Amino acid sequence: MKYSKYSAVIIGSGIAGLYSALKIEQHVNLPDGLLLVTKSQFGESNSKYAQGGMVGVLKENKKDSTSSHISDTIKAGAGLSDFNTVKFISENSDAVVKDLLKLGVEFDRDENNELTFTLEAAHSVNRVLHAGGDATGRVIEQTLCERVKENPNIEIYENYNAIELLVNSNSQCRGVIVFNETTQEYETIYSSVVILATGGVGQLYKYTTNPSGATGDGIALAYNAGAVLQDMEFVQFHPTALAFDGEENRFLISEAVRGEGAKLCDADGIEFMYKYDERKELAPRDIVTRAIFNEMLEKKLKNVYLNASCIDSAKLSKRFPNISKKCAENGIDISKDFIPVAPAAHYFMGGVKTNIKGETSVHGLYAIGETASTGLHGANRLASNSLLECVVCAYETAEYLKNSTLVTPKQIDADIKALIDKYSEEDEIPEDVNIKELKQELQNIMWDYVGIFRSEKSLRSGIEKLNELKMKFPRKNKCLSKEEYELKNMLTVALLIATSAYNRKESRGAHYRLDYPNTNEECVHSRLTKEEGELNFVK
Repeated sequence: MKYSKYSAVIIGSGIAGLYSALKIEQHVNLPDGLLLVTKSQFGESNSKYAQGGMVGVLKENKKDSTSSHISDTIKAGAGLSDFNTVKFISENSDAVVKDLLKLGVEFDRDENNELTFTLEAAHSVNRVLHAGGDATGRVIEQTLCERVKENPNIEIYENYNAIELLVNSNSQCRGVIVFNETTQEYETIYSSVVILATGGVGQLYKYTTNPSGATGDGIALAYNAGAVLQDMEFVQFHPTALAFDGEENRFLISEAVRGEGAKLCDADGIEFMYKYDERKELAPRDIVTRAIFNEMLEKKLKNVYLNASCIDSAKLSKRFPNISKKCAENGIDISKDFIPVAPAAHYFMGGVKTNIKGETSVHGLYAIGETASTGLHGANRLASNSLLECVVCAYETAEYLKNSTLVTPKQIDADIKALIDKYSEEDEIPEDVNIKELKQELQNIMWDYVGIFRSEKSLRSGIEKLNELKMKFPRKNKCLSKEEYELKNMLTVALLIATSAYNRKESRGAHYRLDYPNTNEECVHSRLTKEEGELNFVK
C-alpha cells in the first residue's frame, strides 16, 4: 500500500469541492499541500447538471432583500430550517456571487449588461441568477475547474474512490484510504483535515435527475466514521423530469420553465394544479410533486405534461437552449408540443450534521454542499438555494481553517492501524456478483417503498427487502471495483433513509406519510449515529 500526506484533503469535485479548494489554497497555510480527490473524471459531478440557477440576494436588485429571502426559505423548509444558518447564508450571498464573478463565472446579463434574475417556485421575487440560459451548474463547474487546473498548489486525484476515513480512538479524523480502480491499488493518505463534498443520493432511486455518481458516498463514509447524521428522511423529488427511460438518469425540466409561465396539464391540455394549491405551478416542490404523482396514480398514467407554448418561442429558445435541444432530440418542439414530465429524486436535504463552518461531530472531518445538513433547507429545499449553500459554506470553511495549524499527524493509534490493515491484507475473493442487477433492485425498492408517498407498511417492507438485498452482497470490507464500493455505500444510505422515514410519524415538507398526513406541532430534527449501535428499525 502507498502512503502519503497532505495538510488538507477534499473529496469531491463538484462546485462545493472546487470552490473550497480555491479558497483554502488562497487563505490557509498548507505546509504539506492540498489534495482534491474525485472518483470520476475531473469536472464530472452532480453540480454540472444544475439547470435553473443560483440564488443571489444582490444589493443591486432593489426588489429583493435578505429578509424576503430568509422568509421564503423558512416557509419552504416547513419548520426545520435553522434561522441563524438561513440568515448567514442569505447575508453572504452578495459577497460570494461577486467573488464568483471575479473568478470568471459569466452569469447571464441583459442588453444593458446588467445581471438578470428569474423567478422560481416559492420565491416571492425574481432573485435567481442563471448562466448559459439553463446551464448554470455547468458554467460554474467548468469555470472553477479551469481555475483549479491553473493552480499549481492543488493536486488532483482522478478516478480514486474514498473508501474509509481514518478515525482514531479519540474520534479524530486523521486521513482517508482511497482506491484506484485503474491500478487496483490502495493508498493511505494522512491529513489533519478531510472535507467531504461528495454530493447527493439520487441514484438510490429508480427515477432520478442525478448522474451515476450520486450514490451517497460521503454520507456512508461519515456514518461509518461515527459522525452524526441529520434528517435522513428528507429526499426532494423534483416535479418535472423528462419522462423518457433508457438512460441512467432523467433529464431535468427546470422549475424556471414554470417560473416563466408554463402550465401543468393532462394529455388533453386540461390543467390540474388549481385543485391542489392556490399558487398552482409555483407552489413549493413537494406540493407540486405530490399533485403530479396523485394525478398519475388516480388516472393510471406514466406521466403528465408541461405546456410551455404560452411562452414566446424566441424567449424559450434563448432562455432554455439545453432543454429545447434535449426535447428536440426526442421529437418534441417545446414551443408548440406538450413536454411529458414525471417526478424524480432530485436533491437530499438530509446528510452529515454540520454547522455553517462545515464542522461535523468528528474532529478534523468537515462536510459541505449536498453531503451536509446545515439546517438551511429544513424539510424542503427552496429552489436554487443549493448552489448558494455550496459556495457560502465552502468559503466559510476556508475562513475558519485560516486560523488553524494544519500539521499532518505523525502518529497513529491502534484503531487507525486496524483500519489500514483491513485493506493491506489479501482477502479471499468471494464469488462474482451482478452489481448492475443488485443496484436496480435497490433502486426499485426505494422508489416503490421509500418514495413520494410513504406509510408504516411500505417502510417496513422496504427495510425488510433492503436487508434481504444486503445479504446478497458478499463484500464486507474490500471490494473489487468502484461500482461495488458504490453499491456498498448505497445499501448503507438506503437503510438510513428508510429508518429515519419510518421513525418520523408525521408529514412534513418532502416527507409524506399516508398514515400520518398531519404535521406535528413540535419541530424535531432526526438524528442517527453508528455509535448508538447498528440501525434500529423500530422505535
